[in-house]
Amino acid sequence: MHDGFAEALVRGFRLGFLSENDYRSILQCENLSDVKLNLQESDYGSFLADVNEVTPSIVREKALEKLVAEFKYLRSIADEPLASFLDYITYDYMIDNVMLLLKATLNNPDVDVVALLKQTHPLGQFDESVYKSIVAFENSAKGYAELYQSVLIDTPIGKYFGRFLAEESHKASQDASAVQNLLDNMPTTKLEASLRKLYLEDFMHFCQVLGGETGDFVTELLKARADAAAINITLNSFGTRLNEPESRRNERMALYPSIGNLYPEGIDKLSDVGDESELASILRTYPVYRVIFDKHQRGDKTIDDAFYEREVELNELAFEGQFNYACFYSYVRLKEQEIRNLVWICECIVQRQKERTNDHFVPIFSHDSDFRKQK
Repeated sequence: MHDGFAEALVRGFRLGFLSENDYRSILQCENLSDVKLNLQESDYGSFLADVNEVTPSIVREKALEKLVAEFKYLRSIADEPLASFLDYITYDYMIDNVMLLLKATLNNPDVDVVALLKQTHPLGQFDESVYKSIVAFENSAKGYAELYQSVLIDTPIGKYFGRFLAEESHKASQDASAVQNLLDNMPTTKLEASLRKLYLEDFMHFCQVLGGETGDFVTELLKARADAAAINITLNSFGTRLNEPESRRNERMALYPSIGNLYPEGIDKLSDVGDESELASILRTYPVYRVIFDKHQRGDKTIDDAFYEREVELNELAFEGQFNYACFYSYVRLKEQEIRNLVWICECIVQRQKERTNDHFVPIFSHDSDFRKQK
């Protein structure tokens, strides 16, 4: 089978997720040195061997290094179209990195560049010249022209910036003054939501062209993310200009992805809601999102954690299919959640608040998961 070795490899990686016993052992630790020793017995092995003083941020950094090394190996042995599929996974993190840098540098020329670059996600790395251009940005016509060249032309996600500018401005997208005008006057949250929308739509189109089980499985995963984005955009708009009646049907609606289980009827309804009770009323007609939003309203989980739980469920199910690319995407997403779990537990141990572990902990491949109990 084409790509069979790479798929077998990523399914082997699936066996390396921390088990329920691993988590129980970690939760018995009194300090992060003990955590380091416990993780040596897991698939993480000696990933902290060269670290003298363990901190939650270092645990995250080293765990991400391990994930990136595995991902890069998969990419190195991938042929088309798997190679392009894996590249699409990295575009998500490239958007995160560009937005991190833009948010920090557009209004703060004295930002600590070294510290800022350490915060970027290693799966979304650019050439060093791109980073230098962004962090050296000057608020001038020349500066915007260079920023345009670096981000819109020289990076894989440039096509999303180009489409965004084309939709936002009647000027030619190659006009640097259009970039200057938009970045000067637009909230970065709107830019980020727009780029993510275009990315999700593009990735889903790519998977549908691939067809087969890849198209079926990954489409469902991306639809769930699009729905989460639409609900979060609506929820976060309350109390802002985007929730003003005249803005709901133009500015806010333009941020919603044109894919998902909510699209188009649910999206049309979301564009009219003005408060949380109206949002809850709409989501009650969608059983999955009714459960998620109920958890949020009761205070059982943050809205993000409730969506993480749903995403973990879908990504676990992706491993039950065979001969498709969904497991590659799901592996990365589940590893990200495992790293969030691990860092959160470490934070609780450091703060001596282990009783709060379940606040932001999402089980992965657990027999105690709610959806497995319901099977």
